[in-house]
Amino acid sequence: MSFNRAQRPKMTVEGRHALGSSRGYYWKVDKEIVDMTMDPITARKITLSAEPQDVICDLNQTGLLIIDMQNDFCAKNGWVDAIGGDVTPNRSPIDPLARLNPELRKLQVPIIWLNWGNRPDLLNMAPNQLHLYSPDGEMLGLGDALPANGEHVLEKDSWAAAVVDELPIDPQDIRVDKHRISGFWDTPLDSILRNLNLRTLLFAGVNIDQCVMCTLQDANFLGYGCVLLEDCCATTSPDYCTDATLWNVKNCFGFVSSSDKLLSAL
Repeated sequence: MSFNRAQRPKMTVEGRHALGSSRGYYWKVDKEIVDMTMDPITARKITLSAEPQDVICDLNQTGLLIIDMQNDFCAKNGWVDAIGGDVTPNRSPIDPLARLNPELRKLQVPIIWLNWGNRPDLLNMAPNQLHLYSPDGEMLGLGDALPANGEHVLEKDSWAAAVVDELPIDPQDIRVDKHRISGFWDTPLDSILRNLNLRTLLFAGVNIDQCVMCTLQDANFLGYGCVLLEDCCATTSPDYCTDATLWNVKNCFGFVSSSDKLLSAL
């Protein structure tokens, strides 16, 4: 949805240029005037079957957030695997997302990849954050080298932090690094979503009860409409964590649907 000079909206008045990073929000300017209005865009409404109520949303103002589908959480020799966890549950969103993503791209619905991407020096990570993942200082934690390949846990631009190979990232997709459980904390995510003029957010990824849930909660607090795609989310936590998350989303923070229901609506 972002555009370069060649892709900017057509000038609505001769001599005025579009200033903005996306078709969702821009000004038209010349030497004498700044036009802050935007040409109206016909809504592309869909009706999505969801709980506790069905949802009507505008595809022009809808985006998909895919959270932490990274090697460290979802691949053999990644972090979860290295500390003795089973990555199988976290791989379950791969197939539904592989079916859904191309269809959303065809319709120019933005896909935002929101992933852990820590600084190599961890200078923006407070001790409480490091303690969360290595409570005794002995466990394999953020920035430590993975035993199988030496890659550093969730370090930006490493194999460990890369999205799994089965989910290719398209050049039109958007990447946002995060370094807390919530993707809104100390990141440009909110600014990017507002520049894209998004109002409805679809949520996918891992872990449903941690990074997905906390990001969704913050999105709700910021005024976004939130729809959790249940089959596109997973966790390695006990089942009751998923049950509690789904209950809370449906009763407090938004709506729950699925990729199949979304594809049907599309």
